[in-house]
Formats: sequence, structure tokens, C-alpha cells
Amino acid sequence: MLSDLNPNGFAIIPDVLDTKTVSDLRAALEPLSAGDISVSQRGETAFAVRNLLQISPAVRALAQSSAVRSLIESVLGRDCRAVRGILFDKKPGANWNVVWHQDLSVAVREKRSVPGWGPWSVKAGVVHVQPPPEVLACMLTIRLHLDHCGAENGPLRVLPGTHTLGRLSPAQIADLRQHIPETVCAVGVGGALLMRPLLLHASSDADEPGHRRVVHLEFAEGKLPHGLEWNEQITPVID
Repeated sequence: MLSDLNPNGFAIIPDVLDTKTVSDLRAALEPLSAGDISVSQRGETAFAVRNLLQISPAVRALAQSSAVRSLIESVLGRDCRAVRGILFDKKPGANWNVVWHQDLSVAVREKRSVPGWGPWSVKAGVVHVQPPPEVLACMLTIRLHLDHCGAENGPLRVLPGTHTLGRLSPAQIADLRQHIPETVCAVGVGGALLMRPLLLHASSDADEPGHRRVVHLEFAEGKLPHGLEWNEQITPVID
């Protein structure tokens, strides 16, 4: 895994979650529907749920599970903590694409005037900010798939190695698109995609929209500087 993650910025790990865990997560996440500030909708159809670590005991347990922690700790160390959880689901009525981008924002409890941090925004009632690239470089995302995601389901596409280039401008992104072949990240049920936030990635509409449920968990090596605090935070249990 590390031999892929370090140079490429991503790694695909099959069979991280067993069949029962996947089934239990599907059932636990099903009631999260319209009306909550954490839910994003297209018309009457919910396609994303933010703040999962706060509102879902099942996702909190997942973030602390040995299956997930063993992977994350092998990269970030035993002191790492889960700091954000989001559910994404491409399905009929909520099918979308995402242009090439980096994940540049983190969720924090409150806005503070800190040099080098910004711009600031609010998503689902939570303050977000773009930190310096060195903060993002110490983070790792794991995307756990509750459904099969092949080429027809709008999978993530990535440009390997771009996580090492810092924060990129639109012109730089356009240039890299011309010179680096993309990789399509097909992941089976129960599999995981690990990726660095600064890795350039995109996704297309699903050609055959059904459920494409992904639990997106972000981990960080430790606390934030300058008195800032992660909005969601699950600290490790050290024996």
C-alpha cells in the first residue's frame, strides 16, 4: 500500500469492510434524509450528508475500528485523529460530476484571524477554511465504498503524483491535465480508496446511476495550530 501511496498520492485497498459491516452501515445511514442542515439535496433527493462524525454513531465507530485505524496509522502514526466525515451517494435524481480540483478546505469550530489561512466559508452550518499546504500534506482521506463503483458509476479519477506540488492554480491544473494520464479508481464493495487531499481528482456523472454510497473520512496527524480546533474530532484510544 505505501509503495503506491507515497509516490502516487493514492492507493486502492480491497475488502477493508466485511459484508456485515457494509450492511450495517447502509442501514444506519439510510434514515439520514431531507430536513437536516447537514444534508445536501437536489430537488427532493439527498446526495450528501456532512458532519457524519457528529450525527452518526455508526460512522464514529467505523472511524475508530481496527480495519480503518490500521490503515491510517500505518501512514500518519498512532496519534492521528478523525476530523471530518461525509457521505456521498450518486443515484437517480442526484447524479453529478466534479471538475478537477484539490481538497483544500478543513472544517473548524470557529473563525480566527490567522495569517496564511483562508479564504473562509460556511458549509452546512460549519466554518471551513483553506489552511497552508503543509497542513493538508499531513492529512489522509479514506473513502469506504458501500456499493460497487466501476467505470459506469462515476468513480473518482486522479492524476498520480500531483499531491506533491502544493496548492495549484487553475492554469497549473489545466497544464497538468495535458501531461499526466488520469487513473480511474474503480473500487469494489467494502473496498477503500486512500488519498492525499492535495491529489488532483475529479469524477463524472454515473452512466448507470444506482447507489454509489461512499463514506469519506479525513484524518490528521494531530491538533491544529494558532488555537484553531477541528470541528469534528475523534482522538485515538491508546492502550
